[in-house]
Amino acid sequence: MRVLVLGNGAREHALCLALAHDPSVTALVCAPGNAGTAAVAEQRGVDATDPAAVAALAQDVDADLVVVGPEAPLVAGVADAVRAAGIACFGPSQAAARLEGSKAFAKDVMAAAGVPTARARMCVTAEQVAEALDEFGAPYVVKDDGLAAGKGVVVTDDREAALAHASACGSVVVEEYLDGPEVSLFCLTDGTAVVPLVPAQDFKRIGDGDTGPNTGGMGAYAPLPWLPAELTDDIVRTVACPTIEEMARRNTPFAGLLYIGLAITRDGPRVIEFNARFGDPETQVVLALLATPLAGLLAAAATGRLAEHEPLRWHDGSAVTVVLASANYPDTPRTGDVLTGAEQSGVIHAGTRRRDDGAIVSAGGRVLSATASASTLDEARQRAYALLATIDLPGGQYRTDIALRAVGAAHPLA
Repeated sequence: MRVLVLGNGAREHALCLALAHDPSVTALVCAPGNAGTAAVAEQRGVDATDPAAVAALAQDVDADLVVVGPEAPLVAGVADAVRAAGIACFGPSQAAARLEGSKAFAKDVMAAAGVPTARARMCVTAEQVAEALDEFGAPYVVKDDGLAAGKGVVVTDDREAALAHASACGSVVVEEYLDGPEVSLFCLTDGTAVVPLVPAQDFKRIGDGDTGPNTGGMGAYAPLPWLPAELTDDIVRTVACPTIEEMARRNTPFAGLLYIGLAITRDGPRVIEFNARFGDPETQVVLALLATPLAGLLAAAATGRLAEHEPLRWHDGSAVTVVLASANYPDTPRTGDVLTGAEQSGVIHAGTRRRDDGAIVSAGGRVLSATASASTLDEARQRAYALLATIDLPGGQYRTDIALRAVGAAHPLA
C-alpha cells in the first residue's frame, strides 16, 4: 500500500512512524512534513489547504490511501478532492468536518443527537456575550466558533478577560464550565461502524499545575488508570454512535477520526468538544500502545469496511509524552534556534526543519515531544523526562508534571 500523509506536525510524525513499521506499506510520503518525518518518509512540498494541489500530489505519487492529519485541510475540503480523484482518503468531508470547524454547528449536532454536553449560547455581539457570561457565571468559558489551532478557548474567572477574548474572536460560543478531569477518546468510524481507541489525557495549560494560557497541548499519557473500564463503551454508546447517526441523518456522513473531548463530571461524562482528526499530543501515546498495524485500519475506515476489521490489539503498559515548546509560546514563538539531541528514538518532531547546513532548528511553537512506553505509568513518565533531558533547545520550555498526579491514582486526580 502506498500512503500519503498530509501535514507537518507531531501528529503526522507519529502517524508516519506507525505506518513505516507496517509491513503492508510499500511507499510512504509526507507532505509537507518536518525534520522528523524526513527520516521515515519521502518529503513533498504542497499547500495542505489547497484541495486541487493535494489531489494532484496524491495522483502523482500513485497513493492508495491519503491520511489527512490537520483540521484546516479537512475544513477546506481536501478529503472531498482526493476522493473525487478516485483515491481512498482517511478524513471526513468538508461538510462533516464542520463538527470541528464550527463550535456552534457541533453544539447543534449534539443537541439533536441527545449527546450530554455543557449548556451554551452562540454569541455575535458584546451584549450577547455579557448576558451569557452572567447566565453561566464563573469560571467563564469562551470559545472561538472557528478553527484556532487548539488555542481558541479561554477559561477564566476574570470577566473582563472573557469579554476581551470574545471581542477578539468575533462569533463565539459561551458555555457553562464543566468541572472534572478531562479525557480524550479517539473513535475510528467509516460512517456506520465505530471503533474506539484507548482513552488518553492531555494537558492544555502552558504551566505546571494547569496554570497560564491554553496551548495546543503540552503532554499526554495513556491509558488512564483511574477511568472505569466500562466508560469507553458507555461513551461510544451515548456520544459517538448518536453523533455518527445524526451526521448520516443530515446527509453529511462522518468517516475518519472523531475526537471526543470530555469532562468526567459528578453527573457523568459531558462532551467539551469534537475534533475531526487525531489530536496532538494524544496521538503520540495512543499510537505508541497500538499493536494492530495502522495502514489497514485507516484504510478500512476510509473505504467502509471497518466492521470487517479484526479487533484491535494493544501493547501492555503505559505511554507518556512531554512537549518541548519554543521560547515565548503560546504567544508568537521564537524560531530558528538550533536543536541538539533531536534525532533519537522516541523524539517526535512538530515545529522543526533542517537547515542547508544539516542542523535541525525550531520552526514553530511546539517543537517536539519526548515519548516513552513502559510496563508502568511511573516508569514511562521517568523515561520520557529522561529522554527530554538529553535534548537542548535554547529558551525551550516544558511542563514537569505531565501524568504526575495520575501515578498510582485510583481516582481522577490528573
